[in-house]
Amino acid sequence: MSLSKLPLLLLAAALSACSTQKPALEGAWLEPVPGMPGKMQGFELQKDGRAASVNMATLQYESWEKDGDTLILRGKSLGNHQTISFTEPLKIEQLTNETLIIKDGNAARTYRRSSRP
Repeated sequence: MSLSKLPLLLLAAALSACSTQKPALEGAWLEPVPGMPGKMQGFELQKDGRAASVNMATLQYESWEKDGDTLILRGKSLGNHQTISFTEPLKIEQLTNETLIIKDGNAARTYRRSSRP
């Protein structure tokens, strides 16, 4: 290789390293339902900030946002003939293309990306 091509190769390598994108939060995230083998539950995060619950009739997610390393879910909890609005801040411990680990206080929950149940 000639020395004249070395700067171009270095530039190409630097640009490809900079183009590495972080995984997106948008999509459906599911976890096993405790005590119900084979059943999954979770939420779907849409690009426009809307959110939806997956297989959770009494917990209805409506919107979401990301603030630093915090996922903030908003919605309504239904039960005992009443509806209560909530805001749920969750610390993002790990995010990959396939896995989302969030922490709610001391409890960590692991979700897997789904194409949609």
